[in-house]
Amino acid sequence: MSPQIADLMNVAFLSFLVVIAIAVSHVKDLLYAAILLGAYSVTIALIWLLMSAPDLAITEAAAGIGMTTLMIAVISKIGRKEE
Repeated sequence: MSPQIADLMNVAFLSFLVVIAIAVSHVKDLLYAAILLGAYSVTIALIWLLMSAPDLAITEAAAGIGMTTLMIAVISKIGRKEE
């Protein structure tokens, strides 16, 4: 992959992270927030892959998927709360 394409992908993924972070802070439904945090984790894992750190990417993906699943299970148990 050429350096220009890698730089463009980094900028795109980092911009997507900013959008997700803003969306998580503004969403009122806990389930939607948990789903957005899962997307945030997957995006971070892709950034780690672009930076040639597959071990960190695998760890981030596993931790993000595990935490997202746990949060969704807890939210479905306690009920969705909207403010």
